[in-house]
Amino acid sequence: MSLAAGRNGAGQARPAFDEAWFASRASAGVQRLRAYDPGHDLVALRKRFGEANLVELGSNENPYGPSPAARAAIVGQLDSLHRYPDPLGADLKRALAARHGVDTTQILLGNGSHELLMQLGQVFAGPGDEVVCSRYGFAVFALATQAAGATLRMVDARPRDDASMALGHDLDAIARSITATTRLVYLANPNNPTGTWFGRQAFAAFMAQVPDEVIVVMDEAYAEMGDSDADAATALPLLAAHPNLLLTRTFSKAYGLAGLRVGYLIGAPGLVAVMERLRESFNVNGPALAACEAALGDEAHLQWACARNAEQRTALAAQLGQRGLRVYPSQTNFLLVEFGDRTPRIEAELVARGVVLRPMGGYGLPDCLRITVGTEDENRRLLAALDAVLA
Repeated sequence: MSLAAGRNGAGQARPAFDEAWFASRASAGVQRLRAYDPGHDLVALRKRFGEANLVELGSNENPYGPSPAARAAIVGQLDSLHRYPDPLGADLKRALAARHGVDTTQILLGNGSHELLMQLGQVFAGPGDEVVCSRYGFAVFALATQAAGATLRMVDARPRDDASMALGHDLDAIARSITATTRLVYLANPNNPTGTWFGRQAFAAFMAQVPDEVIVVMDEAYAEMGDSDADAATALPLLAAHPNLLLTRTFSKAYGLAGLRVGYLIGAPGLVAVMERLRESFNVNGPALAACEAALGDEAHLQWACARNAEQRTALAAQLGQRGLRVYPSQTNFLLVEFGDRTPRIEAELVARGVVLRPMGGYGLPDCLRITVGTEDENRRLLAALDAVLA
């Protein structure tokens, strides 16, 4: 059946059933959305250069991969693929509860933390409501707000000349931006794509200013990767005192399980119970549940991977700095690097040499590239390609 514009069987004119036509019938929030931009077509680039030759440093993946125990758990699930997974994810929840010192009723599993961040907007915000976040905060915060039909109040980040934390969250300004119509506040610590973070005392002071009826979401996707002396705040110690506070984490980064898409939320039991009403049935698959539970049990591998990341992050930042580039401080597995007006040309020429970085124009940082910290060999190949381009 043709969907082109024309006439129906009764001879009446009918519209073209194109994207614009269907969008006009979507909710107001969805009408304003744009589809997620994954960046480069990595599958095509892998075919072009070969997987062994392509240096993929644009997606903040863990180059060291998951725990061997997680791999074995996946293999152990292969004979059960015809069965639905545990709809409650009970074993993984128990493992997470033991690790974080919370009750299983405080945990909600998601198909990556992305799903949970989107659902929080859907559940707790809508037309006429406001959602507050920081400029240069994680892109999903704005998407969740728009999809819910709420109004986004974006607070300016700290300026580039701020010696304490350039481009970081200005918690005092965020607190002042909360109004009677604010329903959600999205924070990220450490933050993607800037790599910035804020400390425990600053966060405690911030929460003391937030009204009880405003829900604060702390995305902690990179929490495991911070240095022990960096004083990066986590929401965990404040959950009992602030039932309106919750955190989200993921197995995609430090645990090296990005391909399985598992995240989780920790918050008040009542909040989790409301979120459960919207959770899709079987939203986390069987191999993923088993792999994540096994990964939690292999603390040695987690610490090894995070230590390698920290070493390479320091070394790569130093090498980039020696080339006259501004490298912003980071407590993650990536670096935000300032290249100036030549950024688009440099990024394109690196791709032509088989090195993929992440452009930051969509975040309002067109003069920057985000560089995932790779292995020693990957970083060496990146620097060699960069030297050729800069020359």
